[in-house]
Amino acid sequence: MQISTGSLLATLAASKPGGHLVELGTGVGAGAAWLLHGMHPDARLLSIEADEAVQAIATKHLAADPRVTFETTDADQWLDTYEGPRLALAYVDCRPGKFHRLQDLIDLLEPGGLYIVDDLLPQTTWPPSHQHRVDTLLAHLPEVPNLRATPMRWTSGLLLGART
Repeated sequence: MQISTGSLLATLAASKPGGHLVELGTGVGAGAAWLLHGMHPDARLLSIEADEAVQAIATKHLAADPRVTFETTDADQWLDTYEGPRLALAYVDCRPGKFHRLQDLIDLLEPGGLYIVDDLLPQTTWPPSHQHRVDTLLAHLPEVPNLRATPMRWTSGLLLGART
């Protein structure tokens, strides 16, 4: 994750005092670390990752912070079963909630809740079919109910949206 992306995540997290935040796709915890850096003491972060070995790295470094909970599960399964409070912010760094099930995630946001994704500009690690996923997402955005979103050709390619 680029420092500019992380700094933006921290800034956006700071705008949600007392909020419930979710990160879909913990990875090794870079996004979670930046979100925690900006979060108020009364905010809470739930970080979802399907790969237990990868998430163990994030857990090792960040689990001492009482504001974060790590859950090892598939993001699709999490979207099927989440029954918690409305979300103030969702940061998505995996396919579910970004390339499919977008509306399911938007429906979990509170009005004014923020939706952030990254990695929308071409990268050398992408499989050949990935650009089509990005193009489809960007073309579909104007049709998504209850979401005002702005793609940004900045850092790795960001999208910032707000639930209306």
